[in-house]
Amino acid sequence: MRHILARSQRDVLAQLSWSNALLGFDFDGTLAPITRFPARAQLTAATRTLLSDLAELYPCIVISGRAQSDVQRRLSGIPLRAVIGNHGLEPWCTSAELRLTVAQWRGALARDLEGFAGVELEDKVYSLALHYRRSRRKKAARAAIARAVAALGEARIIGGKQVVNVLPPGAPHKGVALERERDRLGCDTAFFVGDDETDEDVFALDRPGRILTVRVGASRSSQAAYCLKGQGEVDLLLARLISLRRGRVAWRRRAR
Repeated sequence: MRHILARSQRDVLAQLSWSNALLGFDFDGTLAPITRFPARAQLTAATRTLLSDLAELYPCIVISGRAQSDVQRRLSGIPLRAVIGNHGLEPWCTSAELRLTVAQWRGALARDLEGFAGVELEDKVYSLALHYRRSRRKKAARAAIARAVAALGEARIIGGKQVVNVLPPGAPHKGVALERERDRLGCDTAFFVGDDETDEDVFALDRPGRILTVRVGASRSSQAAYCLKGQGEVDLLLARLISLRRGRVAWRRRAR
């Protein structure tokens, strides 16, 4: 996995800055640092400023596992072209039937996991997340969660950083969402940065020359083409993309 900010990869981002590219980002662990309390996750002031500047120069979207309304609130005021929630499901594939299914799952999981301290059930209306970051018995918590979600029957289960996501079967994933937005916005290429298992749906897309993927944190098992060393490098990436695009705009003005 190649480091996207390495000197040897400078041409990759330079070519991106000249293209008709859509830039996509995950939220937690990518734009916002992972926190012990997910409800407290937020952009730093520096990242907010950089992302706002970036979104003035490129079409930018965020695709998050959070509910759409939740992540929209955390990104308020930034001129993004779209904010997509529930791992790619919102806003296109919502329905009363899905809401009812997820509500039934919530009741069953709350019952089956009652008594496991540190396991938190997050209801995102169209999907659920079981967080166990605060559990002192993580191995036992993971085993209990595995038993509880297996009892639900047909459901899509996606792991993550001390979280288990439960989604309706057949729901569109982040890769579908990215390609949909690229087509809608008339972009030739797409660039996506993510950090977790749910982002592998984008990383796994086989679109040579059409999608450039970056994982926050190197991983031998990831299908992303490039990586950042950690979440702390996200601001450096945003700043690099801004600088390259502004240089391109200045060159075009001089060339007129």
